[in-house]
Amino acid sequence: MKKILLLSANPKNTDKLRLDEEVREIQTALRQAKNRAQFEILTELALRVDDLHRVLLEHEPAIVHFSGHGAGNHGLALENNSGQMQLVSTESLARLFGLFQDKIECVLLNACYSETQALAIHQHIDYVIGMNQTIGDKAAIKFAIGFYNALGASRPYEDCFEFGCTSVDLQGIPESQTPILKARKRPSIPVNEKTTQKDSSRKQNSQPQHMGSISQNVNGGHVYGGMQASQGNNNQQISHTYASKEQQSTLTDAVAEVQQLLEQLSQAFPIDTTLGKMAVATEAIKCIQNNQLLAQKIINALNSEGVFNFKKLLNHPAADFTIAALGDWYNNNSQNYLLTME
Repeated sequence: MKKILLLSANPKNTDKLRLDEEVREIQTALRQAKNRAQFEILTELALRVDDLHRVLLEHEPAIVHFSGHGAGNHGLALENNSGQMQLVSTESLARLFGLFQDKIECVLLNACYSETQALAIHQHIDYVIGMNQTIGDKAAIKFAIGFYNALGASRPYEDCFEFGCTSVDLQGIPESQTPILKARKRPSIPVNEKTTQKDSSRKQNSQPQHMGSISQNVNGGHVYGGMQASQGNNNQQISHTYASKEQQSTLTDAVAEVQQLLEQLSQAFPIDTTLGKMAVATEAIKCIQNNQLLAQKIINALNSEGVFNFKKLLNHPAADFTIAALGDWYNNNSQNYLLTME
């Protein structure tokens, strides 16, 4: 059974939101779903800062939904012991969710200007939804209804997001572009590699993995280690070993260029703050998009070795944000490049 933890906070000194209605609509959507037996709904209202880590530890949810006020770069608004607003910083939220990356699958921040927090949390959680501007009560509720209607039908998180946006759009509310999804898939290991790479897999699986060496090709099939899983004679196996050495070289070259790019950008942005690191990562992606040769090299490296191995070699204060952004960029752009290894 998948646990869904609904969190809400509306401090006394903030504008009144229709959070009770949102929670009720989510509960209704899931209780009426054909697969309702697969979900357990848990609620924590008037959430205080001191409650946050406790409820995550107590319930260990798969999905965390927060309804309330966002303050952009300043964080999310929870309550203190007096019911007044207490902001929780983006950096502390990301650090907290990092402790639950093996438990939490999806985080939905139904709060204004919460895209900043979504990007930071996405370092650790595969699916995170935030809002890129203010969002009204009606739009927030309709998005939640669409999302959880789809979830109750066992649709993947990407589809749930689209159903949420469509639910807003169908009502004629001009806010369907406000929700933003940060998404990537967890890696899996093909059966024929589990035996030959047992020790390597055990070592990698002991650390957080956001995107591995499996990627989807243009035809919808899967490519393992940059080539289709080998079958047949010994010549194919020898060819696979030789290609792996070339792939490793491509990975090293790509990481070196990204490392140099990050160091150059560090001269223009502070890297001792979360916002500075995010700015460096954002500018790095822009530079990669504008450099076709570098983009091709990174695509080839990610296709053959995956983000996990890329991350192991990248050494920079903004590395985590850059890797998260690269994962999104790769998913959105890999099919636009010819994935060849020379």
